[in-house]
Amino acid sequence: MPRTTSIDALRAHIDRLDEKLLTLLNQRASLAVAIGQHKRRTRTSIYTPDREKHVLQRLVAANKGPLKAENIRSIFREIMSACLSLEKRLRVACLGPLGTFSHQAVREQFGSAAEVIPVSSIAGAFDEVEGGRADYAVVPVENTTEGTVAATLDRFVTSPLVIKAEVLLRVEQCLLSRTGRREDIARIISHPQSLGQCRQWLAQHAPALPQVEAASNAQAAMTARDDPSVAAIAGRVCADEYGLRVIAANIQDHQHNCTRFLVLGLDGISRASGDDKTSLLLSLPHKAGALHRVLKPFADNGVNIGTIESRPLKERAWEYLFFLDLVGHVQEAHVARALEAVRRRCLQLKVLGSYPAAAGSV
Repeated sequence: MPRTTSIDALRAHIDRLDEKLLTLLNQRASLAVAIGQHKRRTRTSIYTPDREKHVLQRLVAANKGPLKAENIRSIFREIMSACLSLEKRLRVACLGPLGTFSHQAVREQFGSAAEVIPVSSIAGAFDEVEGGRADYAVVPVENTTEGTVAATLDRFVTSPLVIKAEVLLRVEQCLLSRTGRREDIARIISHPQSLGQCRQWLAQHAPALPQVEAASNAQAAMTARDDPSVAAIAGRVCADEYGLRVIAANIQDHQHNCTRFLVLGLDGISRASGDDKTSLLLSLPHKAGALHRVLKPFADNGVNIGTIESRPLKERAWEYLFFLDLVGHVQEAHVARALEAVRRRCLQLKVLGSYPAAAGSV
């Protein structure tokens, strides 16, 4: 449009576009309802992370701006979430209370239309799905600075749940308060780990303010909601959840702190997306060279191992289980060949899931 166009004319044009968008969104929603009816008739999974990944990749690739790729992902994540809720409103369990980074990971993967079920432990998230009270669970499995989450790995030994997808969440700590004014703050409250992650920022910007430990960042946010003299250190989702304002964002000392979450369900392995991971649990004979013999078929078949982690067998001293993340899907021929050979060389092999790799993962 000409640069001299008035702001009223520009807004009128936006209004017309909004009306077209509304019509198109409802057309998309109607198609989603029809797809949901077909899924129920054929008893197929409502949640299809491989399809969602393809949709987002295609839209990001087609985007010509000025919206950025992360804007496109965020907008269409919410569109897909709203449409999916017309098929079925998903119930997703995560480590609570509301406002935790686990809650934020649920939002990242399922959008705001999903019903969040906060639980008090990682084991509780598994229990909700296994007991049929939730459709999926989102649990942390590793952090770039803290390492693996033992409670998650240990539960996989006996759980029937399957990994459906993964979420990579950048841990962004924010200073939040009810008023959003730094001059109103008399003390800062947060979980000890978050206070430690922001030590340098606090020493530079708030050296005189007392720091108080809380049981969780969400609890700190609740305190800040009720007391305008308190600031909480928490994730941005706490600002939305508890009506707080951001005083300062990205105050963590390490800017590349990231947590990997897993989406767990009972509805089987996800279909191949073309960019996938496979997670395994292995138990090996207690013999010299056993691990080498088990890993060799992966190298022979060109399968890259992303991570490997050992956990002690609780019922047998000095014996271990191994958790592996592979690049590829069990439906791919070279991965299937490797797994067939590995199965003959170990005492137990359990495929925990083949699922779409998150953007930026290894």
